[in-house]
Amino acid sequence: MTRYALKNNQKIPYTTEEEALADAEEQAWADGQADRDIAELRTERNSLLAQTDFYGNSDVTMSEAMTTYRQALRDITNSATSLDDVTWPEKP
Repeated sequence: MTRYALKNNQKIPYTTEEEALADAEEQAWADGQADRDIAELRTERNSLLAQTDFYGNSDVTMSEAMTTYRQALRDITNSATSLDDVTWPEKP
């Protein structure tokens, strides 16, 4: 498929070098998808952990169920690689 650049209000086909550069940029973006997916997963996981951080205060006793839940959240990236394949633990 021919790509075009807009120069002086005219569609001009990419040169061979421009096509190669565009292909390389698209491949680099595709190769980074796994990193973006895991970063999104970690962001969601961190948000869920933050919602329970107050249980870690010295004047609050954290239940065994909450400790287990928080550990399951920390371990989520061992089994899931994106938000599409994650099974979130149930909050006690």
